[in-house]
Amino acid sequence: MISEFGTLPDGTPVREVTLKKGTLEASILTYGAIIRDLKVDGQSVVLGFEDLQSYLDHSPYFGVIAGRCANRIAHGKMIVDGQSYQLDRNNGVHHLHGGVAGFSHRNWELEQSDKASALLKIVSEDTDMGYPGRVEALVRYTLTGAGALRVKITATTDHVTPVNLTQHSYFNLNGGKDILDHNLEIAAETYLPVDETLIPTGEVRRVEWTPFDFRDGRKVRSKPGEVAVHYDHNFCLSDAPRQTAEFAAALEDPAGERRMEVWTTEPGLQLYDAARLDIPVPGLSGRTYGAHAGLCLEAQRWPDSINQKEFTPVLLQPTQTYSHVTEFRFS
Repeated sequence: MISEFGTLPDGTPVREVTLKKGTLEASILTYGAIIRDLKVDGQSVVLGFEDLQSYLDHSPYFGVIAGRCANRIAHGKMIVDGQSYQLDRNNGVHHLHGGVAGFSHRNWELEQSDKASALLKIVSEDTDMGYPGRVEALVRYTLTGAGALRVKITATTDHVTPVNLTQHSYFNLNGGKDILDHNLEIAAETYLPVDETLIPTGEVRRVEWTPFDFRDGRKVRSKPGEVAVHYDHNFCLSDAPRQTAEFAAALEDPAGERRMEVWTTEPGLQLYDAARLDIPVPGLSGRTYGAHAGLCLEAQRWPDSINQKEFTPVLLQPTQTYSHVTEFRFS
């Protein structure tokens, strides 16, 4: 089902597509290619809003596709083919999620849809937010018969340029006040330490004996005696993108009644615990979103890879097609 969700300040209509299959129901917006709501057995498991104006005024990337390059690029600076580029600096002195008018803040075209899938397209012209080259990107959201939301993203370019797209939903599996007592498992042996401005230091550090060890599953909440950590870090799943989606993480509600697994082709998983979340307007069903109201599990290439030679490759060539598949599997 397709309906009008609202109108942007320039008069552009924003459409909403409702997908249903089995126990899953998803609401997708053309604005930001946002997952506005995702319900499992009638329970919303993501954070979102009921109206467009709240997204325009208050959204911390709720449910968006972030790009052209997700996560942070230090000082918005990069060198591509020997040429220096200055990107939009929208996160202090750094570049975040594609800039102030990145893919998350644009209205995508709805190319096609049916009862269980929607295909959206965006075009980013040369010099958009400082990036070289014209990029065309597609995202297809599909509800599968196996109880999963599948996200497939592809992109092409006419000039070498970094491309790193991610799905940026905030998850809360039981609708509780916070996710601190959710159990989280992440299949990563290493993670990327960051500086005080959340830029990776360049070190790849083992998770063993640290608060970043989620390999066997643990509560998001800090353990007694453990130094409290505000998670906004990349967990290293592999050194490069994989050909097929592999297990990356699992999240369970405190009662163990609902489980979500993340499977992805991407080499990194950014865990963001929303410690500073403080939304001044109501969310879905009138809920209040404060600190830790949800968490993000953002499958992507490693942050600041364009400036870190030892990190995962992020440059897309005109002869290549960027490909990314992430599945959120519910049980």
